[in-house]
Amino acid sequence: MTNAARGHSSATLYEASKLPCACDPGLKPAWQGAKVTGPAFTVRGIGGDNLALHHAVLNAPAGSVLVVDMQGAEHGHWGEILAAAAQHRGIAGLVIDGGVRDVDEMAQMDFPVFSRSVTVVGTAKDYAGEFSSPVRVGGLTVRAGDLVVGDSDGVVVVPRDAVDSVLDKADQRVADEQRILDEIRHGKSTLELYSF
Repeated sequence: MTNAARGHSSATLYEASKLPCACDPGLKPAWQGAKVTGPAFTVRGIGGDNLALHHAVLNAPAGSVLVVDMQGAEHGHWGEILAAAAQHRGIAGLVIDGGVRDVDEMAQMDFPVFSRSVTVVGTAKDYAGEFSSPVRVGGLTVRAGDLVVGDSDGVVVVPRDAVDSVLDKADQRVADEQRILDEIRHGKSTLELYSF
C-alpha cells in the first residue's frame, strides 16, 4: 500500500475524500520534512509506559505505519533506539498520540515521526500493549489497514474500504489543480476560475 497513496499529499487526500479524516493539528512532524505513507498497524498503550512500542516493533509488518494511542501523554515514549529497531525491520514510520524524544537523531536517520509533543520525560515498561484493534489517535478512530499519510500539513487517515475511491478522486483533483495553475500563469484570476 505504500505506493497506493500515489504520491498525494495529506491536503490533497483530505480535500478529495470529503471525509472527516484529518487528525487534529496537535499531531505534528517531530522533525521538519518528515513524510510517511502506509497502512496503519494500530497500537494501544498506556501513557507514560512504552513497553507496548517495543512489542509493536516486533509485531508490525514491514511497510506499515505504527499508529499509537498513548492518550496524549507527555512522555518520551519513542526515541533513537526504537526508531533504529523499527527502521531495521522496514517499518515506514510512527504516528503517536503522545510524546517522543531524540528528534534530531531521527531526522538524521530519516525516520518519520508525528507526535503530540517532544519531551525528555522517561517512561515505565510494564504494559505489553494491544495490537490491531481500533485506536483513538488525533481525534480519529483508526483501524488496522487504514491508509495513513503524514507530511508538513498534517496527518490524514483514509478508511481502508475507501482508499481506492479517494485515490481516484485525488488523481482528478491534482489534474484539475494543474489546469487551474496553468490558467493563472496565463493571466486568469482565482475569482474568474472559481466563479466566486
